[in-house]
Amino acid sequence: MRHYSGNSSLKPKRIKLTPLTQISPVEFKERLCLEGMRDMSEFISGLDARMVLDSRGNPTIEVDCYVDGRLAGRAMVPSGASTGQHEALEMRDGDQSKWLGKGVDTAVDNVRQSISEVLVGMPVDQQRLIDEAMIELDGTQNKSTLGANAMLGASLACLHAGAASHELPLWKYIGGVAGGQMPVPMLNILNGGAHAASNVDVQEFMVMPHGFDTFKEGLRAGVEIYHQLKHELKNDGLLGGVGDEGGFAPNLAANEDGLKYMVRAIEGAGYSTDDIGIALDVAATEFEKSDGYHMDGKVLSSDQMVDMYSEWLDAYPILSIEDGLGENDWTGWTAMTKQEGHRVQIVGDDLFVTQSERLAQGIDIGAANAMLVKVNQVGTVTETLEAMDLATTNGYRNVVSHRSGETEDTTIADLAVGTRAGQIKTGAPARSDRVSKYNQLLRISEDVEDYRSPF
Repeated sequence: MRHYSGNSSLKPKRIKLTPLTQISPVEFKERLCLEGMRDMSEFISGLDARMVLDSRGNPTIEVDCYVDGRLAGRAMVPSGASTGQHEALEMRDGDQSKWLGKGVDTAVDNVRQSISEVLVGMPVDQQRLIDEAMIELDGTQNKSTLGANAMLGASLACLHAGAASHELPLWKYIGGVAGGQMPVPMLNILNGGAHAASNVDVQEFMVMPHGFDTFKEGLRAGVEIYHQLKHELKNDGLLGGVGDEGGFAPNLAANEDGLKYMVRAIEGAGYSTDDIGIALDVAATEFEKSDGYHMDGKVLSSDQMVDMYSEWLDAYPILSIEDGLGENDWTGWTAMTKQEGHRVQIVGDDLFVTQSERLAQGIDIGAANAMLVKVNQVGTVTETLEAMDLATTNGYRNVVSHRSGETEDTTIADLAVGTRAGQIKTGAPARSDRVSKYNQLLRISEDVEDYRSPF
């Protein structure tokens, strides 16, 4: 296995993307002929954009890609609440008289004018060329000229248009000849942190139905556990509203009580913790202060946080811990990985923000063993795939993820299958912005039988 190591100033390698998203035009035509597909050359003839609303009622951007005068691809851009400081810039207008300052008119104009001017005339199936043209046009590290939301909307719309131009399902266009793999879902059924109006610090308590033969069976188990959790909370007088991602949002005496309720729901629904595990998104950056981590009314050091996780791992069927420490606590992350990485998946979200440079830094020092994949943290399809490839090459797992501010766009379902990531987190089995992804995965599962646990 190759490892990225050595001088941290070195750039991660430029990887070759999947067969249909980045090959030479000559090789592309040859492959189409070999695979019996249409020999064609289609070009971007226009881009359009508009403001739409996300699942929190905030403005976001939707982009249309036209090929030879017809609408060929459309995509919406999600938005996060618990965002890392190293994420690419989401461009907002800041005009407090409209949309509480969260308008996206500037981002919409950037697509219609600057981005469109550069991309029109380019081959729609050359994803890397499309994305690199936008990156060069923006010219900043964090996408602050054009906005990561404008760039991602255009990148995803072109990806959809490329798939349509070759009459391929999106997952197959992304995955190429390697085929697809259905992911194990992480269903966020108990919400806290920045995603809920409760006293729970841990942001997400998720069930992972990993011990099943098919995606459909695993999803059914997760849905039944979700309903059982509702029953358990109602019986204890704790049933209230739901959080941003559709999970229940009770007030609890301690964060560990969330784990106890998860086990009660799993077993109450008739399942075994041998087949159903628990995943956590702690989002520790949200409660990290200058003097330590403020949790359950205590102030904990990095070492004390890691020791707490060790105790939880001893007592509960936890398979994955995301953002257990702060986004800049590299020493703590390395210590946690060294202490517990052999028995639990340790996922960097705010730590890596889907960016190869930060992931490379983590690989160098042994921080985490998995990366959360959020396309809007980096801003283009190409950069997302590069980061995923760097993770896989170095033995890190990839977990494809939604954002708390979502839309009905289902691209990440196809991305998870096409890249064979093996895991996806996309909220509770409730609210259309979350259920749309599960429904798309159910459709894809009719053609893709490969479903295996990474654990």
